[in-house]
Amino acid sequence: MQQSQAEAPLSYSAPRRRRRVETGQVISYAVLTLWALTTIYPLFWIVNNSFKLSTDVMNNSFSLAASFDMTNYINAFDRINILKSYGNSLIMSFGTVALVLIFGGLAAYIIARFHFRGKSIINSILVATLLIPAFATVVPVYDLLIRWKLVNTYWGLILPHTAGNLTFAILVIAAYMSTIPKEMEEAAFIDGCNRFNMFTRVFLPMSRPVFASASIFVFLWSYNDLFSALIFVNKDSVRPIVSLLNEISSQYGTDFGLMASAVSLTVIPVLIVYLFIQRFIEKGMTEGAIKG
Repeated sequence: MQQSQAEAPLSYSAPRRRRRVETGQVISYAVLTLWALTTIYPLFWIVNNSFKLSTDVMNNSFSLAASFDMTNYINAFDRINILKSYGNSLIMSFGTVALVLIFGGLAAYIIARFHFRGKSIINSILVATLLIPAFATVVPVYDLLIRWKLVNTYWGLILPHTAGNLTFAILVIAAYMSTIPKEMEEAAFIDGCNRFNMFTRVFLPMSRPVFASASIFVFLWSYNDLFSALIFVNKDSVRPIVSLLNEISSQYGTDFGLMASAVSLTVIPVLIVYLFIQRFIEKGMTEGAIKG
């Protein structure tokens, strides 16, 4: 019995390989962590102070809130009618996104798949328009809106935002559509598709990632544009949410708790939506670069 035990094979465990940690990788993670904290902490600070009274925010704004007091949020809905401004922002932003995708998609399809005289000149003009600051176009745009009687209306902000974001959408979508194989276009011609059916049935479905990423960027830029909102739509009935925040800082300048709650109501929903759809941004901005 003892001999059999002695002859039993010994169990052998292979030594674990230690993962090699490079110095550059540690530095990269440390820098990215610090950079993330510079964004996360101010957001946490705003949300934390939204549950405090204005005096508590002034005396000790860096301490944790003692309780989740919803008084500031109730005042945000009762005193400043934040829901109305939310609705105005969503109408204007989604209207801008719809127009930009329709006209930008059609223009991008023509630039990406058609060959015509002056195409390079058009591309150069589109790129050059990105260098023109929005401040330089305020006076002529405002003059046009006055003539068309669109000041203080939804169209008074939708049209300038559409014009301002159209170039970006055209260039990004055209770059993606140019990577779609030509065989797909030839197969659609054989099946009897005309140019418009080819766009709606072939190029549009295959370009959904870039359309999604472009719509996200356009929505965020339109939603956060305070400069245009203060000039073109300063009426209470059509005032967007970013303009309302500016009014809070002037009318209720000492009520920091109310300001913090209004900022939280403005930022948090957009942040939640972004977390759910960020994969579309990455896919739409990178897939066209490695396709084909």
